[in-house]
Amino acid sequence: MALSSRVLASGVAGLTALGAIAAAVHPEPAAALSPMAGALSRQSFVAAAVRRSGPAVVTIDTVRRVASPGRGGSSALLNDPFFRQFFGLPFTPTPPSQRTERGQGSGVIIQSDGLVLTNAHVVEGSDRVTVGLQDGQRYEARVVGADRLTDLALLRLTGSGPWAVAPLGNSDALQVGDWAIAVGNPFGLDNTVTLGIVSSLNRNASKLGITDKRLDLIQTDAAINPGNSGGPLLNADGEVVGINTLVRSGPGAGLGFAIPINRARKIVGQLLSSGRVSHPVIGVGLIPLAQPNAQGLRSGVVVGSLQPGGPADRAGLRQGDVIVMAAGRSLNAASQLVAAVEANGVGRPLDLRVLRAGGYLDLRVIPGEMAP
Repeated sequence: MALSSRVLASGVAGLTALGAIAAAVHPEPAAALSPMAGALSRQSFVAAAVRRSGPAVVTIDTVRRVASPGRGGSSALLNDPFFRQFFGLPFTPTPPSQRTERGQGSGVIIQSDGLVLTNAHVVEGSDRVTVGLQDGQRYEARVVGADRLTDLALLRLTGSGPWAVAPLGNSDALQVGDWAIAVGNPFGLDNTVTLGIVSSLNRNASKLGITDKRLDLIQTDAAINPGNSGGPLLNADGEVVGINTLVRSGPGAGLGFAIPINRARKIVGQLLSSGRVSHPVIGVGLIPLAQPNAQGLRSGVVVGSLQPGGPADRAGLRQGDVIVMAAGRSLNAASQLVAAVEANGVGRPLDLRVLRAGGYLDLRVIPGEMAP
C-alpha cells in the first residue's frame, strides 16, 4: 500500500527533528562521528584509502629451479652404488634433471628508490624475481635480505624511479574494530581490494600452530587469500599498518593475519644495514604452568631446561623456576616471554621475576644472539 503524502511528509519532518536533536547533543561534524559519513558524501573512504596506497602495491613473480628425478623417475636409487653394482651398471651417477617452479605473491613499495617489502616465504629460494606495477610495467628485482623468523623480506627494483610509495602508519595505534583494507593479488588477480575490521591484536603465531616464527599478528576478517601474501593491510586513512602473511579458513568463514608495520620497520632497518636480522635468546626451554601449581600460582612459565653456560644459566636461573614477570609485565604463556626477549634485543639487560621454593627472586639476564 502506498504511503499518503501526509504520512510521508510527517516522517521527513520527524527525521529532520531527530537530526536537529543529534546535532545539539553531538555538535561535532558528521565526519567526526563516523569515518564514512563525510567521505561518503564525496566518495567511498575505501576508494580514497586505496587510491593513496594502491599504486605502490605490486605483484611479485618468482622462478625457482629445482632438481627433479633423473631417468626412470628414481635418481636416488639409480645413484646408489650398491644397486648399480648388483645390476652391473656403470658407476657414473645419473644426473638429476632440472624443473622450474613458479610462484606469486604481493608486495608494497615503501621507498621511492624502489624498496619493496614482502614476505620471506614469497621469495625464499628464488633464482629470479620479477615485480609488476599497476600500470602493467614489469621490472627485475634483487633480494636485499630476508628473515625467516618474522617472514619478512626486502627487494630492490632494478629500474629507474622514482616509484609510487605507500605511507606507513602506526600499528601500535590500532584498536579492535578499526577498519582493515587488504590489497594484493589473490589467486593471481591483481589490484584486488577487500574490506573488514581488525578483529584481534597481538595474536601469537604459536597459537595458530606456527612454532618457527616470532610474530604477534594483527587478526582481520578482511579476506586474505593465496597471492595476498606480502601485500599491505591498510587503515581507513590508506596507511600501511600491516603486511599480510597468512590465512586460516574454515566452513563459512576465514581469518587473515598481518605482521604489524611497527615490527616490520625494525626488521627493515636491520636488513638495510647488514642484510640480516639479529634475534635474541636466553637459552631456556619452557613448559606450561600447571593450573594452579603447588604454591597456588596461576600465571607464569616454568623453566624446563637450561642451555649450559647460556645467558639464563649465567644469570642464575634454575630448572623448575617459574618466571612470573619479564620487563615488569606478568606472563601467562611461553609466547609472552619469547616476545619480551625479542622486544628487548641482544645485549641489553632484561629483568625477570622468578618464583623459587616459595619465594620471589629478581634476576637480570643479558640475552645473547641466536645462531644464524
